[in-house]
Amino acid sequence: MLVRLLRTYLRPYKGQIALLVLLLVGQTIGNLYLPNLNADIVNNGVITGNLHYILTTGEVMLGLTLVIGVFAVVAVYWASRVAMGAGADIRQAVFTKVQTFSARDMNHFGTSSLITRNTNDIQQIQLFLQMALTMMVIAPIMCVGGIVMALHEGAELSTLLLVAVPVMAAFIGVVMVKVVPQFRSMQRKIDRINEVLREQITGVRVIRAFVRNESEADRFAVANKSLTDTSLSVNRIFALALPMMMAILNLSSVAVLWFGGRLVSEGSMPIGNLTAFLTYILQILMSVMMAVMVAILLPRAAASAERVEQVLDTVVVVSDSVNPTEPTDSSGRVEFDHVSFSYPGSERPVVEDLTFVLEPGQTSAIIGGTGSGKTTLLNLIPRFFDATEGHLIVNGVDVRDQRQETLWNSLGLVPQAAYLFSGTVATNLRFGRPEATEEELWKALEIAQARDFVAAMPGGLEAPIDQGGTNVSGGQRQRLSIARALVKRPSVYLFDDCFSALDAATDARLRTALKTEINGASVVIVAQRVSTIMQADRIIVLDDGRVVGIGTHGELLATCPAYREIVVSQLGEDAAA
Repeated sequence: MLVRLLRTYLRPYKGQIALLVLLLVGQTIGNLYLPNLNADIVNNGVITGNLHYILTTGEVMLGLTLVIGVFAVVAVYWASRVAMGAGADIRQAVFTKVQTFSARDMNHFGTSSLITRNTNDIQQIQLFLQMALTMMVIAPIMCVGGIVMALHEGAELSTLLLVAVPVMAAFIGVVMVKVVPQFRSMQRKIDRINEVLREQITGVRVIRAFVRNESEADRFAVANKSLTDTSLSVNRIFALALPMMMAILNLSSVAVLWFGGRLVSEGSMPIGNLTAFLTYILQILMSVMMAVMVAILLPRAAASAERVEQVLDTVVVVSDSVNPTEPTDSSGRVEFDHVSFSYPGSERPVVEDLTFVLEPGQTSAIIGGTGSGKTTLLNLIPRFFDATEGHLIVNGVDVRDQRQETLWNSLGLVPQAAYLFSGTVATNLRFGRPEATEEELWKALEIAQARDFVAAMPGGLEAPIDQGGTNVSGGQRQRLSIARALVKRPSVYLFDDCFSALDAATDARLRTALKTEINGASVVIVAQRVSTIMQADRIIVLDDGRVVGIGTHGELLATCPAYREIVVSQLGEDAAA
């Protein structure tokens, strides 16, 4: 998974990676050549007392060191650029993919998991990539080059490498086997922490109202302890691994000095060669340790890449047609032709055999008991879900045959839970039409009965709005959401029970203004209150997912028992007379 992901997203950076590799190769070759020069100084300068040779060779070493330093700085710079760039590209790809998800896809992953995948998981991949672009290039060159140079300096001592390198490699392999599953578990537990924390922040009022602070604190403590225990377990393994690798490194140095010292005393090896050999064996083992440092990051990066790939490889349930059809009609006519919808695994449809037409210039209301399928019906129009049977036609074309963006451009949705974005009143109102003028914004606010309270806010249209609209009341959020849809000027307006937080007088004024100002569009109102929809041109009554009545308020009172029952329960027998 990790290799495939990096192969895809590193392709635009091939030129920078090639330059980076050249710099690292030059840096490593320089580092491998320095011990050889040091051996020459000892053998040909120090032992013979040739000061000129020492100074001349020392100048070469100093110049080479400066070049290596420049190469190292430039290489780290480009490695960071490539790692951060690739990480940004992956993050953008995940974000773009999530934007195409239907409600079913979102529910499959969960909001907290998607946030973790697009932040923490990609951060782990970035960190691994930055280390790999430097150390994983240097390590093999230094290891192989060190072995070659060590053989050149002292073939008799080279047999020590046959012991030290395999022992360290075997130890690393054991560590990897232990930590890979734990890193996967750690990412899942980070998801869980995010999920619990998100629920507690968004549901803080409910938690306090039901005095569940202690139980929620315990629930968070359980998730937190689980993550802590896994993290400690991983860190214990690494806490043992580092001293063990240092022990192997130091024992190898002791062995070189022990056996090399005997060779020097016997006169079969110059002392300069021994110092060079010691440096090379340290370089070899350090290269293995560098590989280990990358290997430490590899399991977590691999687990993170797998989770990111799961998002990117998701086959979106609701997607554009291969050959989309562009509607030639923009009137806003919506036709339900024997439409049914079932959730996966459900025993029966949520809505079944819906057949009716929502005509332009008319206000159509949808009413029914709780769980009758009102919101589900409305969500089928913008394709938040796809109908499992039948055809839903908007502007003369089946919604599955036209591009989603084309469909959405013709719709103005005011959801049941009004949501505002952080910014200002103006940026929220222009969300669907950025070019809207201030005059158009004030007009939409006037229709939505929001002009007065916006004018009273410090800054008016430039008044700040917090994330979610938490600095305004529920009724104000609903009216601003309605104004946002009005500014867009679509051909179909979808109002999903968005008048519930309004008082009766404001509700009446708003509906009167709507009928006057948007009389050329199709208006669909989902409502619980009969008073909200009594004046609608047509009322569609749902009961248990099926249409049981269509008509005006007066017609339904006479012909639809389900509607009459709703009217009586809300307004009394006199209103139904």
